[in-house]
Amino acid sequence: MAITIRQATIEDLEGMQNANLTNLPENYTMKYYLYHLLSWPQASFVATTTDPELSHQDKPSIHYVKQDMQYTGRGEKIVGYVLGKMDDDPDAEDKTPHGHVTSLSVMRTYRRMGLADKLMRQCLYSLCETYQAKYVSLHVRKSNRAALHLYRDTLKFEVLSIEKSYYQDKEDAYYMKKDLVLSELVPSSFQGGIEDNLEDDLLESILEEGVDKLN
Repeated sequence: MAITIRQATIEDLEGMQNANLTNLPENYTMKYYLYHLLSWPQASFVATTTDPELSHQDKPSIHYVKQDMQYTGRGEKIVGYVLGKMDDDPDAEDKTPHGHVTSLSVMRTYRRMGLADKLMRQCLYSLCETYQAKYVSLHVRKSNRAALHLYRDTLKFEVLSIEKSYYQDKEDAYYMKKDLVLSELVPSSFQGGIEDNLEDDLLESILEEGVDKLN
């Protein structure tokens, strides 16, 4: 099953909101998603997979057949997203250009596949390259151990403070920050210096299959 990470579009907003409502307690109006995409169109990304049986149908037909807002058209289904932005607070003391990750979500059946990591890395790279962000910040619930592991241990965010009763249900949040260096964000940097080589991967797969048949 192939999964694609690509830049989010207006057509993806329903699927993104659906993933948010399904997985997270922090929910947003459609106007808020639209504001992100119109203001910073290259800061948000989606993870998608394709249902071959529906690839010939348009979006209204897919919604009728599946009754599923994950589908964005031509059999493409939103299975995760990251919503990013640049800080736009005119009263902020820190005038350094910096980004903020508003929301990250992956559908439950597509977790443990590295999608959250890939979505975040794409967002960080774009915020740095396109919008010249010097650092990026985010908030995460104190109880969300999986997210904390991703941000702190995998992506190397630093916990700067604990914001008391940050969420609507009064749970505290970790405020986290990561300095951005463009050369460290390119794909080869977090693949151990090795870039994907699809031709070599395909050849290796064919050779292994041939060996298995001989044994």
